[in-house]
Amino acid sequence: MPDRPVTLTSREEARFLADLILKHSSGDHTFISLHDQHGGTTRFANNQVVQNVNARRLALTVTVAFEHRQGSASTSDLSVGAVREALQRAETIARVAPVDPEYVPPEPPHVYPAVPAWREETDLAGPSGRIRRAHAAIDLCQAAQLRAAGIVFSHSSVSALAADTGLFAYEPRTEARFSLTATGADATGWAATAHRSIDQLQVEARTRAAIDSVKLGAEAKEIPPGRYTVILEPAAVLGLVSWMIWTLDAKAYDKNTSPFSGKLGSRIVDPRLTLRNLPDHPDLLGMGFTGEGLPTTDLAWIEDGVLTQLAYDRFTARAHRIERIPTLDAPCLIGAGPKESAAEGVEALVRGTERGILVRNFWYIRSVNPTDLTLTGMTRDGTFLIEGGKMTRAVRNFRFHDSPLRAFNHLEAFTAPVEATTGEGGKMLVPALKISDFNFSSVTRF
Repeated sequence: MPDRPVTLTSREEARFLADLILKHSSGDHTFISLHDQHGGTTRFANNQVVQNVNARRLALTVTVAFEHRQGSASTSDLSVGAVREALQRAETIARVAPVDPEYVPPEPPHVYPAVPAWREETDLAGPSGRIRRAHAAIDLCQAAQLRAAGIVFSHSSVSALAADTGLFAYEPRTEARFSLTATGADATGWAATAHRSIDQLQVEARTRAAIDSVKLGAEAKEIPPGRYTVILEPAAVLGLVSWMIWTLDAKAYDKNTSPFSGKLGSRIVDPRLTLRNLPDHPDLLGMGFTGEGLPTTDLAWIEDGVLTQLAYDRFTARAHRIERIPTLDAPCLIGAGPKESAAEGVEALVRGTERGILVRNFWYIRSVNPTDLTLTGMTRDGTFLIEGGKMTRAVRNFRFHDSPLRAFNHLEAFTAPVEATTGEGGKMLVPALKISDFNFSSVTRF
């Protein structure tokens, strides 16, 4: 039987709390944020469940401003007395806080897009639904004589915002995640995914893919580092794209410390690539509004290889007279162009490669040179030599030194975008990419 779900704070209750706070606030401006979440994580290691916890976490934060001084206080108690006490603490802090030169009043009312952020099956899953999926992964790994370790995570939540400007936003959301590392004698396989629907995690299919990686990765041989044609599977592409997204900061752009400085409106990657935000895509984790009450936007950030948007905080956006601040909560990298550059899948990319390296995933990616976005990191969970259009053997992992801005200008072919999730990069829709002249600087010793 499904676990009985917890009743989270309703829209009417959130509105009541907001009205109570705004009625009694003495500040020039008052902003309220409520997050109510119920869910948990099932962890497994060495083919057994080691943790299966469930909890409710609730936080109401009140921010009060007197001119350009502001203070915040939080509470997990939604009784009238506790809420008013949090308001008083916020007011006390605001009166003695230093002046914030970048203070901006709360957002005015907005019309927010309706996004498919709630799935009933995730809300109903609970600990028993998670543990059932964990055992499915464990059983498959045991049958293959491998060790399984990972997590199944699910939660239901509501987010609400309000301000004395008339702003009010409320949205229920669900999220589920699955991550697995399958370990053999001398190789590992990995899978990870996230979705609004726990039924879309595809635990058994992803576990089988991880098991296949372990089998293919056995008895890896060392080959020399150097510049290779590479096929990057979607998780590896996500690792590089996420660093591009993190550095699209307008303040750094203005200070000429960004790798994109002076390039707004110019081509920065192959013209077949477009990066777009798709908040209403059913397979992404988009939302209707940001934590500051901004509506999320369906906009291209890189269009046909040209940089078209930067990431603005509200102060910098006001200084630039940006009225519609772009958001990037549900990214999708899309390849488009001549038919011959698009492949049906990774297998087709492999068939079209005479010699190269296939990379399943990168990990521990870090910045080497922020001015040109040179990164370093290591391959993981499956690195294979391609010869004559076939994967012929597993090879030892490499360390790479390269910039996605350079690599994405050496694009040869791509697939359709698919779901990809990593611990460091979050979730996106990205294609697998075939790239020439990718720099592997050394062989790793593991």
